[in-house]
Amino acid sequence: MSKKIKSIVFVLAALIVVNFISNQFFKRFDVTKDKRYTLSEVSKNIITDLDRNLIINVYLEGSFPSEFQRLQIETRQFLEELQSENSHVRFRFVNPEGMEQELVKNGMTPSQLTVEEDGKLSESIIFPWAEVFYGKKSQVVSLLPNTMATSQESQLQNAVASLEHSFANAIDLVLQKEKKKIAVLSGNGELDDIKIFSLLTSLKDKYLLDKISLDSVEKNPTKTLKKLKEFDLSIVAKPTERFSDKEKLVLDQYAINGGKMLWMLDNLSADTDSLYNQGKMLALPRDLNLTDLLFSYGVRVNNKLVQDVYASKLTLVAGNVGNQPQFESYDWFYHPLAGANPNHPITKNILPVRFRFTTQIDTLKKPIKKTPLIVSSVSSKLLGTPRIIELESITEAPIQEEYTEGNQLLAVLLEGEFHSAYENRTTPFDLTDFKKVSSPSKMIVVADGDIARNQILKGKPYDLGLDKWTQQRFGNKDFLLNSIEYLLDDTGLIDLRNRSVQLRMLDKQKAYKEKGFWQVVNIVVPLALLFLFGFGFNYIRKRKYQ
Repeated sequence: MSKKIKSIVFVLAALIVVNFISNQFFKRFDVTKDKRYTLSEVSKNIITDLDRNLIINVYLEGSFPSEFQRLQIETRQFLEELQSENSHVRFRFVNPEGMEQELVKNGMTPSQLTVEEDGKLSESIIFPWAEVFYGKKSQVVSLLPNTMATSQESQLQNAVASLEHSFANAIDLVLQKEKKKIAVLSGNGELDDIKIFSLLTSLKDKYLLDKISLDSVEKNPTKTLKKLKEFDLSIVAKPTERFSDKEKLVLDQYAINGGKMLWMLDNLSADTDSLYNQGKMLALPRDLNLTDLLFSYGVRVNNKLVQDVYASKLTLVAGNVGNQPQFESYDWFYHPLAGANPNHPITKNILPVRFRFTTQIDTLKKPIKKTPLIVSSVSSKLLGTPRIIELESITEAPIQEEYTEGNQLLAVLLEGEFHSAYENRTTPFDLTDFKKVSSPSKMIVVADGDIARNQILKGKPYDLGLDKWTQQRFGNKDFLLNSIEYLLDDTGLIDLRNRSVQLRMLDKQKAYKEKGFWQVVNIVVPLALLFLFGFGFNYIRKRKYQ
């Protein structure tokens, strides 16, 4: 008897020791092929700075389609990983029922889904959002971003792949103590604030924005350059007036001294007002006097007009019924709907980007890394300018034999050590600290200024990623936001967008067709095996002990 007591005491003592060790040395093992549940060093570094509780509300609770229960499970498991890394992370899943208006007011719009269950289609509405709270700061997180997905399964897969970037970005925002500064340049006929309002509004939570006019360059270029150097990035949004040599030197030395640049340039003058009012317009080359500057950085923005069979729609008045105008939408090949590079964190999984009367870009043999970000489709056509464009051509079917120019480069990322355009030239004004070659830097050049222009509806700016007439969604806003994040990212946070996961999804149609078979396998077969085991066990027992 004493021997049994000793064994029991020994087992209990061993369990206590194992339990103590497991509490002191907690370890999770990720055996997935894509390391889905392994936090990146970027995420770990971000949550290391938590000195008080970070609260996360996830509005994925309640009754919703089975596929999106997978999103709920994946979100929970990711947040558990965060919590295991830092105990200050606190999260809860909240049922949004009864608080829909408050969520919409805070920018969390619901998603309407078409769900297939038991071979039938039904509509379902969910709120795929989360909110991060840290002290007095808060940030919303989209758990189901708009992506280039052909099915709900691929959309769900993209959503799971984006979880770490979405949460890490939001947490970084609420922890941010010092914001980076962005200059929106003016003075050369750039887009008015109301026309880029949607973009600027999306930037203001993460960055400090200020408008810098180059008008002061003529009087005091050195002072303007000094002021511009205080900014981490400068945005040039569709200038329409020629840059002077002094202005070019200021921009050149800003870039050579490490300032990041986002160029959105229209090398064509296209008056769309006359197109709508008179039915035609004249597209003319526009000389911005930037060719030599961009040439030294490795690119050239041309003035040939790009047409693309894969295009966005233009909405026109097709007639009147009573006193009400009737609208109809047509494919407008002068507004290419361009595809994004699927292998770069800036453009991965974003929707096609709408361009309007764009030209194309040539890259030059310079020691600069050039990454194509957006290209037109293979069914593209190049038109020389000047050219008269008539609105009535919108009803003409495209002649496929004419659209054979192939992919045209519309946006490119440049990275490396940039050489000044004035390296071997006389400068238009004296600079005591003139610099010929930059340290490793980066800039983005887009061959269309209208890529950032939002529509105006009843005098108010409309969302950049949405067409006010057709309600079609575009990737313009996501592309620009990701571009700016990439240019200003020093931590590698944007690289989390390149993460890929492979979910094993259920084939619904096959499951529905074979429903009866699998019900038998899962219900009848286990019971039959249990019965056979019981019968056999009793039979053998009787034979042995009878």
